[in-house]
Amino acid sequence: MDKLVQHSSHDASDDDGAPTALPEYTERLATLEGSGIKRLLPTQAPYRWNIRRLGLGRVLDVGCGLGRNLQNCSPDSVGVDHNEHSVATARARGLNAYTPEEFNASEDGEPGRFDSLLCAHVLEHLDQDVAEDLLTTYLPSVRPGGKVVLITPQEAGYASDATHVRFVDLDGLRDHAETAGVEVLRAYSFPLPRAAGRTFKYNEFVMVGRLRP
Repeated sequence: MDKLVQHSSHDASDDDGAPTALPEYTERLATLEGSGIKRLLPTQAPYRWNIRRLGLGRVLDVGCGLGRNLQNCSPDSVGVDHNEHSVATARARGLNAYTPEEFNASEDGEPGRFDSLLCAHVLEHLDQDVAEDLLTTYLPSVRPGGKVVLITPQEAGYASDATHVRFVDLDGLRDHAETAGVEVLRAYSFPLPRAAGRTFKYNEFVMVGRLRP
């Protein structure tokens, strides 16, 4: 999945030793995109629909990886990721993507330039305090009243990746939202009911919130 792992993106303190920052991780993401049943069936269709139906406007995709979610957002949306190899791949796909240092130095790094923040399959890679710092760092990029979407894997998906460090369920997402000043509008299991998450690797926790003015 798509990742951003570092302590504070705007101060350029990139955690270069993180496994998700390595070129091998980018290669793994690319391999997973075309593996197994994904080669034959449109398995990403429900997830594309879920992102598009939220009406997110101009999105800042934190931990954009190769751009799997970014490509389903409005064309003027922007991704940021600490893996420079993943950023290069996203750009090669025609997407707007930055490393944290590049983002901070750009006009897009100025406050309030986005309608929404998306952070999908990232928080489970971070200790709680680091995850809180990540959200605190990027939420000022969203206009007051803008949307915030947080997505994490359920049990089977969590167990499928050795770089995961913390299981974040719906209660955990609500806690992150409360700490970050985000009003929770909806929290749900997708695409299948909650019980499926114990065996179906691609079931997700999804929280949709609104940034309080």
